[in-house]
Amino acid sequence: MTVLDASALLAFLFREPGHERVAAVVDRCCVSSVNLAEVLGRFVRDGHDPGAVRQRIRSSPIETVPFDDDQATLAAALLPRTISKGLSLGDRACLALAIMRQVPAMTADQVWLTLDLPVSIIQIRPEEPGRIA
Repeated sequence: MTVLDASALLAFLFREPGHERVAAVVDRCCVSSVNLAEVLGRFVRDGHDPGAVRQRIRSSPIETVPFDDDQATLAAALLPRTISKGLSLGDRACLALAIMRQVPAMTADQVWLTLDLPVSIIQIRPEEPGRIA
């Protein structure tokens, strides 16, 4: 099992660089409902019906995990360790789910590789030359 961040799921859906890494785990992955909201919001911003996109994701093997009180508490507890890196609530929701399930988190965000957390991070894109993480 692997927990997908919104950036990883969007890369998969838009066939962006790194989508192949997500495709390799799509039959055994999950996404927090918080990250699903981020993904659906991106489609709404682009003029798409969120219900249709949700149905497409729902018909895939990707499990959507409701964001509960335990995840909320852990996501909040991660704030002091992640605030200097600019992680959002969605980022912390993904990490909280991964920590709780004791499985890797998959993302396109390079900065996650600099975090000292009790979870493995799978980066879907190779380091870009000249990019500062």
